[in-house]
Amino acid sequence: MPFTGFNLKYPDYEVITPQTNQSFKVRSLNVQEEEKLKGSFVTPAKITDHLNRCIYECLTSKPDEITSFNDFLKNVTLKDREALLYGLYHITYEEIRNYDIKCSSCRKDFSVTVKASSTFSFNGYPENDIIGKKIAVPLKISEGVTVYLKQPTLADEINSINDLVSTPGVNLDLITETLVIDKFVQEAKGEVPEKTYDDRGDIIDAYLSLPAMDKRIIHKEYLENFGQYGIVLKMKVFCTHCGSEDIIDIDLVENFFRMVYSS
Repeated sequence: MPFTGFNLKYPDYEVITPQTNQSFKVRSLNVQEEEKLKGSFVTPAKITDHLNRCIYECLTSKPDEITSFNDFLKNVTLKDREALLYGLYHITYEEIRNYDIKCSSCRKDFSVTVKASSTFSFNGYPENDIIGKKIAVPLKISEGVTVYLKQPTLADEINSINDLVSTPGVNLDLITETLVIDKFVQEAKGEVPEKTYDDRGDIIDAYLSLPAMDKRIIHKEYLENFGQYGIVLKMKVFCTHCGSEDIIDIDLVENFFRMVYSS
């Protein structure tokens, strides 16, 4: 008799997104979805797209205004995705297993296994419209230049990757790092009119030309206004060799795909 499917109800888990304050429910991955993810390591754009689609397809409940995958991309930030990925990880695997650590004291390697929920903390954005928020930051060294910062969405990310990942000298880390920049504006001086740089390629070129101090100002202002709002995954560990204590930040994306591949 051919298989016609089990009458299953997958376990799910409610996630409140930390930046947009939306309620989602995400269900456990099934084996077929794990296998699909295993085949997604082709290009950076495909990895990101597969991860976004995997999360979206595992949603059992979402806000009324999100009726399509494109709506999801436009209304969810990168920090929100971290929370949704945590929910997907928690309901699928529960534990963070055999997480490799190098002791900061004796420099020896060891591994730990902990419940994912024991590592989780949450700092929610206190207002409503973080996606529409822009912050003007005058740069100190680059006199007359103002950078406008924002919180990027999943749509911002995938569009920039698709447009720029094949550009010589531009890598995925640089694209991601500059997503928080909405534009640069150089004030008028003498007969030179005001200039605005809002093309993603121009933004990257402008960013790379900045003095190091101005780069640190951008990172500081982004963290204070946007980046601090999200989830944090940390765990306290004790070295199995020397007994020293460390507080470890968990790389959830890396560990998620490690679990997918080990399943």
